[in-house]
Amino acid sequence: MIEAPTSIRIDSESRIPKYQQIVNSIIEDIEKGSLSVGEKIPSINEISEEYYLSRDTVEKAYNLLKKKKIIVSVKGKGYYVARNVSQSQVKVLFLLNKLSNYKLRIYNSFVNSLGADAQVDLHIYHCDPKSLLNLLNENTGAYDYYVVMPHFKDDDLHHNNYNQDVIDALRKISPDKLIIMDNYMPDLGDEVASIYQDFKMDIYKALKEGQARLQKYDTLILVYPDNVIYPYPKEIKQGFKKFCVEFGLEFEIINTIYPEMELSPNDAYILIEENDLVNLMRQIRDEEYLLGEDVGVISYNDTPLKELLGITVMSTDFKVMGETAAYMIKKRKKEVVKNVFNFIDRGSI
Repeated sequence: MIEAPTSIRIDSESRIPKYQQIVNSIIEDIEKGSLSVGEKIPSINEISEEYYLSRDTVEKAYNLLKKKKIIVSVKGKGYYVARNVSQSQVKVLFLLNKLSNYKLRIYNSFVNSLGADAQVDLHIYHCDPKSLLNLLNENTGAYDYYVVMPHFKDDDLHHNNYNQDVIDALRKISPDKLIIMDNYMPDLGDEVASIYQDFKMDIYKALKEGQARLQKYDTLILVYPDNVIYPYPKEIKQGFKKFCVEFGLEFEIINTIYPEMELSPNDAYILIEENDLVNLMRQIRDEEYLLGEDVGVISYNDTPLKELLGITVMSTDFKVMGETAAYMIKKRKKEVVKNVFNFIDRGSI
């Protein structure tokens, strides 16, 4: 084995390709602190001359390190260490469509389940497919796994499940390294791991579970926000309509709870946004209606506060979603799994 002041270690007897030995040497030196972020490393020519290696071999090693964002080249100056690394850690890029309490619960569950052996970098792309594409392109090859929540919005602030440019970009990632969460992208096939919600059938089945209680109400009202910064899947409306039509229930869809609405007894509300829930509960209180008797309330997505207040909910299990994704990484599974969705009756209908 040759070892020189440059710290590059080349073993001519090893079956490991020489370019990979260069990569391993630099990563090991960064990991043990011999090389620090911002420190200059030898040039391609210096390594080539010192170890009697072809320039192509060294260049291949440096290109691989650049692709992984471990080193960066500065024109006219050379190559520098760009970030700390750990060969023992799994590196995950977690791409979240929006920053919300629910999404963070998935993320925290995922990180906690992976444990200390993983480095997880979180980025938010705000439902903007162009931002997501930029993040994917900037980080190509830099991570062991890519976890993506694919929810998009168009120019009219409507929710989209599908974006061909994003699908094309995701297909460039090895199926072994990609995990789709929260939404299903059938165009990627079953070779890509996925933990998803079925927004249409989830709400349909949840309402069906509460059918006996809902039958006493004259009208079911879905409060589905339109033209919001982060739009909701239209499949929620489809599942709601399917239930009401199938069971012969009068229904209405409005986009918000307005101040001083004319509440009618024997109406039940299904609410998605927290602000609408707060506004409705305030008006129920002011009108002195009995919750679950005069007016029914079901909220979408559970929180500890809703449990404390006794609000009936229908909700995916965010903790399980994060745990399942982490399990797939740790066990190297590639499964397509519909996440648990629960109807929890707490008496508000």
